[in-house]
Amino acid sequence: MLKLPKIEIQFASAKLEEKILALVTPKKIRQWVLMVLSNLLGEVTVRFVNQAESKALNQNFRQRDKATNVLTFVYADEQGNFAINRHLQADIVICWPVILAEARAQSKSTEAHLAHLVLHGCLHARGFKHEKPQAAKKMEALEVAALKMLGYPNPY
Repeated sequence: MLKLPKIEIQFASAKLEEKILALVTPKKIRQWVLMVLSNLLGEVTVRFVNQAESKALNQNFRQRDKATNVLTFVYADEQGNFAINRHLQADIVICWPVILAEARAQSKSTEAHLAHLVLHGCLHARGFKHEKPQAAKKMEALEVAALKMLGYPNPY
């Protein structure tokens, strides 16, 4: 039997919700999440935020004083273990204004860029990192393969 996480989609404001849902449906966002997390139980929240919220989270948790495209938070279980391979608890925070600006600057479709960053955040929730070149190569290959299966171009 296929394991599926519970997926919640949140928006920092009604205005932000309106803008995002004009581009993609909640069903499509869930499809992107499940592309990476479909064999896990747990709960995943995808939260769309403005620059102020992204900047505050990035400052508080990463000591970086700027908004960023995606932040991933994975939570520990009762014993203090990060249950990445069993029962996932994670938040994926997407900064909509940064996504829009990056898509324009990189001449990408906003939908394709958003799909990429949701997948990227979900891979972080699975424990993938990209600080070291070999790890980055592996993570990028997984992103490219997932995006291809979803019908999006290679973002690199």
